[in-house]
Amino acid sequence: MTQASPISRYPVPSDWPDDIRARILEVQEKAGFVPNVFLTLAHRPDEFRAFFAYHDALMLKEGGLTKGEREMIVVATSAVNECLYCVVAHGAILRIYEKAPLLADQVAVNHRKADISARQKAMLDFALKVCRASGSVDEADFQALREQGFSDEDIWDIAAITAFFGLSNRMANVISMRPNDEFFLMGRVPKAARKTTE
Repeated sequence: MTQASPISRYPVPSDWPDDIRARILEVQEKAGFVPNVFLTLAHRPDEFRAFFAYHDALMLKEGGLTKGEREMIVVATSAVNECLYCVVAHGAILRIYEKAPLLADQVAVNHRKADISARQKAMLDFALKVCRASGSVDEADFQALREQGFSDEDIWDIAAITAFFGLSNRMANVISMRPNDEFFLMGRVPKAARKTTE
């Protein structure tokens, strides 16, 4: 960990249970660094396991939503929830999946002006309704998404991703989870150029 500022209000353990250590090392091997969400949530091992089990069930599954679309939902709704960590971290993942350096900023600020399809705009309209006013979701919302080619299972996924990251956003805000510096440039500039500035 090279950052001078704390990554959480709560203690960050360095002695992890074996399964959590294995997960953190696996992520480090793949990403080249350890995203702070893994370090901060390790403060409560049982919740760490539950969190990442549900995260993986939603974000890594096969279905009618692409990986990029799943990240769009996270970025758009995390912006509404004012979650710096998730906007920055998932914005980086979105830029990489979509190979679009400007897209995450567009989606975070105003998805209706973003360079995305009408289908994706409808998806994010629904996600933001779930985020802000889930009690007003009705059959008309389902019908609008069906007309864009979404199945009822896809609609469940949109809602579930929104709801799960609502929890994540709130906990990240409460514990002051700091985004890793690495996330800010990911997907914006080629990897080779990043290495020369590090």
